[in-house]
Amino acid sequence: MEVTAETVLYQKLLLWEPSLEPEEEEEEISEPLVPDSWRSQDSYGKDGVRPGAWAQLVATLLLLVVGFSLATWQLHTRGSSTETFGSVAPRPSGHSHHPGVYHHGAIISPAATCSHLGQELLVAGGNVVDAGIGAALCLAVVHPHTTGLGAMFWGLFHNGSSGNSTALTSGPVQTLAPGLGMPSALPTLHLLHTHFGRLPWSRVLVGPTTLAQEGFLVDMPLARALAAQGTKGLCPLLCHSDGTPLGLGARATNPKLADVLHRAALAPTPEFAKDALLSLLARDLGLDGTSAEPMPTLEPALQLPLAQGILFTTPSPSAGPELLTLLEAALQSRGARPDPCLLPQKATVTPMSSVLATVDSRGSVLLLTSSLNSSFGSRHLSPSTGVLLSNLVAKSAISTWSCPLILRASLDDTEADVLGLVASGTPEVARITTHTLLSHLAGLQAEAQHQHQDQQGPTKSPNMCGQGTMLQVAAHAEHAHVSSVPNGCCPFQGF
Repeated sequence: MEVTAETVLYQKLLLWEPSLEPEEEEEEISEPLVPDSWRSQDSYGKDGVRPGAWAQLVATLLLLVVGFSLATWQLHTRGSSTETFGSVAPRPSGHSHHPGVYHHGAIISPAATCSHLGQELLVAGGNVVDAGIGAALCLAVVHPHTTGLGAMFWGLFHNGSSGNSTALTSGPVQTLAPGLGMPSALPTLHLLHTHFGRLPWSRVLVGPTTLAQEGFLVDMPLARALAAQGTKGLCPLLCHSDGTPLGLGARATNPKLADVLHRAALAPTPEFAKDALLSLLARDLGLDGTSAEPMPTLEPALQLPLAQGILFTTPSPSAGPELLTLLEAALQSRGARPDPCLLPQKATVTPMSSVLATVDSRGSVLLLTSSLNSSFGSRHLSPSTGVLLSNLVAKSAISTWSCPLILRASLDDTEADVLGLVASGTPEVARITTHTLLSHLAGLQAEAQHQHQDQQGPTKSPNMCGQGTMLQVAAHAEHAHVSSVPNGCCPFQGF
């Protein structure tokens, strides 16, 4: 529907202004609010006050009290919604939501600080791409055991308006030095922002830069990784003066990394920021220079039509093609019924990858996954940049960790439900994601057979098989939904 441009006049809204009310409405307002005993006064009342004056005074006071109460309640709920991770404040309209359901947009990540930063970008007018990039760079600061500026990034972006899905890759693995990967996070994320971001690039980098400069508190995932893996190659960044690892709640800073992020925010071109970082790394490594450079790409996502909609994932060399092969085989042999969980149950290991997801109520979704290819990467900490370089000696391939998945119910319907899944923490990620999606499709079939649609639908935690972390986001019934497995492993925020 076209919007007709016309002059709009604005008038200040007052809580109570008797002179603006029509005279015939005064009695209608005062009748229900003023007790009958007030009318037993003399015709002009005490001191010659005209009839109805006391009624207007009482009504005015009542409205002022109600207005003050509403204002206080709104301030309280607005404050609590930003201070409590994963909470949903009751709406002024009187209805409330289950945790993880929001009217506009939401983000879920492994770190509460980064989920909150992503929410702030959404509230500031940013879209899911702005929020996701800001949270990803935040994780690069506060979770150096799983990701960082030295990590490889993969992503899947779905535009809810157009129905198009785009895959993000870091390009071919480049070697900076023997066993050390070429840092590609900044050029990869900048490419994504250039095409799909809304806020200025410099605005998106403010939060991560501030955290690196002013410090952050070591959270439980990082504290556990330090305790399990030790601090070899990580001092003084993550160590006390005696070489022992920082514990839960300790404050860490990375001023060299803050300088890199600050230069990246102010650089006139992405190439300028990239060259500045590479020149510092080359100096630290004693290299004359480097001819290789990151080559991130944006390309159409792989597609697989299903009876329940259309599926999108990332192309090779990610695990996306493996995911589609497994899914097609499963659907041909069993329909939408998942196999029992037959994956080998391995001991819990420190995650070697990081994931996050953002979604808005209009169906736009961004799924990001990144890896240093081992816990704390190569453990080579660049003293001039504060960057941990990725490990190219590890047996596992970085691409095997990535197969984000998006299912859209219909390409023709702009209000169709959209589901996003992204997993980390195990080489079996493709099989785990396949099992989770088949469980979801089986649930959809059961609902259709019983002709009963659960109103909360996608907010239920996905069914997952094996170790690792699974994030689920969805746009359903004009709301944004987020959840995770294990339940509560990843803080979420929304508005």
